[in-house]
Amino acid sequence: MSITRRAALALPALLPGLAAAQQGGGAWPSQPVRMVVPFAAGGPTDIPARLLADEMSRHLPNRIVVENRTGSGIIIGTDIVAKAPKDGLTILYTTIGHAVVKALFDRVPFDPIADFTPVALVGQIPMIMMVNANFPARNVQEFVAHVRANPGRFDYASSGNGGAVHLATELFLHMAGGLRMNHIAFRGSSAAMPDVLSGRIPMIMEVAAGAVPMMQRGELRALGISTRERSPIAPNLPTFIEQGVADYEAYTWHMVLVPSGTPAPVIQAINGAVNRALAADAVRNRLQELTMQVMAGSTPDSAAAFLRSEIAKWEPIIRAAGIRAD
Repeated sequence: MSITRRAALALPALLPGLAAAQQGGGAWPSQPVRMVVPFAAGGPTDIPARLLADEMSRHLPNRIVVENRTGSGIIIGTDIVAKAPKDGLTILYTTIGHAVVKALFDRVPFDPIADFTPVALVGQIPMIMMVNANFPARNVQEFVAHVRANPGRFDYASSGNGGAVHLATELFLHMAGGLRMNHIAFRGSSAAMPDVLSGRIPMIMEVAAGAVPMMQRGELRALGISTRERSPIAPNLPTFIEQGVADYEAYTWHMVLVPSGTPAPVIQAINGAVNRALAADAVRNRLQELTMQVMAGSTPDSAAAFLRSEIAKWEPIIRAAGIRAD
């Protein structure tokens, strides 16, 4: 039996224990569950969060209300959850930013590991390397050779300093043998694209949700995808690993967490609701349309291990590249 199926079957049995854990044996509170999203409403993190929250509400005693709390990167919204009561009524829906926040900012009022318990990894969204049509490279090997022959000559764009696109590019430059390019940060990919389309900046490592439509329209040339194996979202696009950048993988990802110290029955019930939501055809299909690789069946232990591995992966890259948040 799959992990997802077991979690779904176990959820009804967990709910009484969840209520007891929260209220010392009393009834489940009547107020809604807050899902704090430390990103703006309507954006690429908010949309999956709302899909998940709506479906999770079918499997918990309370409906889940999404609350967008932005500011200082992810810090303000995340700190709200870190300091919330440990009762399951405030949960965090966040991204790779949670793994890198301490490395990027001088002062962070919470510890991303000690102050949180991961509940479930929701999914991963890969990156696609895109170049202007006039750039003289038709695959990753040619790109590496051309940049290596012209160290420091070329720029690359990102959607923001310290964001997933920036980090994924720096990881690539490091793993491709220490290539030298100049980083040009924009406020979002939409702001960067005119310069990439015009050729003023030749390359961007774009999140797949934004890259795939541009590939399909032929506006930019795609050179490689950051998955370990070829992805259904672009089955004819080779991976970086296939093209000689050994072990290169990079994603932005989405995860649900709760304040550290939340009772285990509460965590298990929320985990079951996440996995039941991800197993719903409408939710899974929509997330896949958004180019997310859905991670149904994630457990609190596997999510925690993944978070620790991401911190270990990205902190050395941030230090080596001297990346600091704006």
